[in-house]
Amino acid sequence: MSRVLAERRFTDFTKGPFIRPMLRFALPVLFCNAFQLLYNTVDTVVIGHALGDQALAAVGSAGAVFEILLALAMGMATGLGITVGRSCGTADSIKIRKTVASSLVIALVCTVILTAGAYIVLNPLLRLLHTPEEVYGMAHDYLVPVILFLFVTMAYNLFAGFLRAVGNSVAPLIFLIISSCLNVGLDILFIVPLGMGVQGAAIATVAAQAVAAVICVFYILRRARQLIPGRKDFVPDKGIYREATFQGLSMSLMNGIIYAGGAILQIGINGMGTLIVAAHTAARRIYSIFLTPFGAINATISTFVSQNRGADQPDRIRKGVITAYKADVIMTLIIMAILLPGAEMLVRMISGSSEPVVLYNASRYLRFVAPCYIILGILNVTRISLQAIGQKILPVLSSVIELAGKILFAFLAIPRFGYPAVIVCEPLIWCLMVLELMLSFWLNPYIRKNKKHVSDSSF
Repeated sequence: MSRVLAERRFTDFTKGPFIRPMLRFALPVLFCNAFQLLYNTVDTVVIGHALGDQALAAVGSAGAVFEILLALAMGMATGLGITVGRSCGTADSIKIRKTVASSLVIALVCTVILTAGAYIVLNPLLRLLHTPEEVYGMAHDYLVPVILFLFVTMAYNLFAGFLRAVGNSVAPLIFLIISSCLNVGLDILFIVPLGMGVQGAAIATVAAQAVAAVICVFYILRRARQLIPGRKDFVPDKGIYREATFQGLSMSLMNGIIYAGGAILQIGINGMGTLIVAAHTAARRIYSIFLTPFGAINATISTFVSQNRGADQPDRIRKGVITAYKADVIMTLIIMAILLPGAEMLVRMISGSSEPVVLYNASRYLRFVAPCYIILGILNVTRISLQAIGQKILPVLSSVIELAGKILFAFLAIPRFGYPAVIVCEPLIWCLMVLELMLSFWLNPYIRKNKKHVSDSSF
């Protein structure tokens, strides 16, 4: 393994102390997630301040479709990255290159299919989501560039996933910082002086992410040559193609189901009027900002578990997952200390709105969700760990639970109780999901085997 990950920029999680290496890996991922979130947050701030509540509601209405597309693409990229991580754990350089080659082919085929399908169903989907008529045109304009350039999103996340699979979390951060700064400048340029409206925000995001993808490719060609497949590596290996395809599709399906539930929930929200949609959009942006530390924990534990699954070390996997749970608890306490007293101030900053309806509803959403981050954090760590050890069905089952719960809330609870039902919906569903996932992971035969003292220190 050390020979495969010889370069100092890469992290081998399969031996020695692991808490400090996990922290070194997680911090760049945290900053990377924060800058990636800037793509959406800058859109919200600039749109809210420059174009007003109606444009913000349009982006919120489009957000459900945008999140489904992003979830499908990122799920595929994450799943393929997991297979590369497991290959790294075996220390087999040929298998690593073959896994990368198969991942590139699978990603290309899936992106073409997803782009074509999304473009065909865009209008019917916006109608199905009950997008308010006054913002329908802007929502459509925002989504078209996102769909047509979906390959850019897939490319960056795939290449960054390859680098993280071999333990390099610093390079993706640097590339994304560069593109995020570009995104801020293009957002302001396209929306304000050029008057391109919400479509300008979407184009700015795509252009900035394209820069990150291109830089990522050049880095791999120069500094991560163990990831570069040759022509013979593209010769199909049925076992590798099968594993990569199922892993990618499983993650993509899981993410797709999760965000399909969000889209269904959006149907009920859209029926409450423009101001409630704007409030929910602002609240979800802030919610997403505070979700970034948990994303870093998930990315770290995904690489950690994948490498140790390839190296067949269930003892280290158990210890790593428990460490991630502790990190989730600490982060939740910090978030509560910020959100409980500061929710309304953050809503004003993000939305630019002074409407009492927007401020009140967005603030109470955030105050209720704040202590529930711990449930979501443990849920996500457990689910990604199940995926990383090779389980494909049980993580998807948790997403089905989430989808069913959101359907019930959208069509039964929200029409009767209004926005308070939206606020309590996800935390209640998370409780059911975390129960299923914890049982599935900790009772898994592979995780339970060889329970013994691990001689090397966690530090």
